[in-house]
Order: sequence, then C-alpha cells, then structure tokens
Amino acid sequence: MSALHLRPYRPEDEAASIDLWHRTWQQAYPQIDFAARLDWWRERWRKELVPKASIVVAEQDGALTGFVTIDGDGYLDQLVVDPAHWGSDAARLLVDEAKRLSPAGVTLLVNKDNSRAIRFYERNGFAHAGDEVNPTSGRPVLKMIWQP
Repeated sequence: MSALHLRPYRPEDEAASIDLWHRTWQQAYPQIDFAARLDWWRERWRKELVPKASIVVAEQDGALTGFVTIDGDGYLDQLVVDPAHWGSDAARLLVDEAKRLSPAGVTLLVNKDNSRAIRFYERNGFAHAGDEVNPTSGRPVLKMIWQP
C-alpha cells in the first residue's frame, strides 16, 4: 500500500467525490437516506463548492480517500474521509491543509450529535464558538473555529 498524498481537486474527480460524500455520510448517519439527496448534492457541489472553494483531495493507490473544501473566507464546508480510513492520518492531513490555505483562521459547522467529529476538531485545535442551526437540514450544529 502506498502512502497517502494530497493534491488539488480535478474535474475528473467529481464522480468519485460525490460517491465518497454519499458513502461517508450514509455511514455516519444510517437513519438518513443520502441516496435521495444525491441530485441536490451534485448540484450544490457543481454550483456552490467547486467554483468558490479550494478543494484538496487525499489519494492512496489511485483511489480518492478524502477531500476538504475551504473557501476564501476560511469556511471549511466539507471534510470527508472514506470510513475505511477513519482513524488514519487522512483527516488530520486534510484539516492541516485547510489551515495552510486559510492561515488567518478556519471556521466550520459540525452536527452537534457527531461526537466523533467534534472530538477530532478539538484534538486539532478548534474551539467551540457557539450553537447554530444548519440552514439546509434544520439540524442543531456547533460552530467551531481554529485561529493560529
């Protein structure tokens, strides 16, 4: 098995990125039908994230294992890692890359019931910065911030 490496997103990564998003979120929240959200997600990916965010992918042995999106304001919208790579260095490397791309600070929203993700962000220097509601899903989220 070769080492994990990061690289910029390319248009030909779209299908693998969307599939990875679907599989990862379905694993994290099995009670939600993410297959039913794929058309919405594809549209959001193409119109909101790809044109406005820097996207970095993690790749190992030619397979996409994760990605992170960070916009010009330092908002980290997505940090997605293949469940088979949970606990590996992939998420840490991707969040470190987001910090490098946004050295003044990074903000994000994380589902309040996603304790695994919250612990990960805390271990990686993020602090709690308030409670919010996800405008799309209506779910309660925690705003977190990293500042150098």
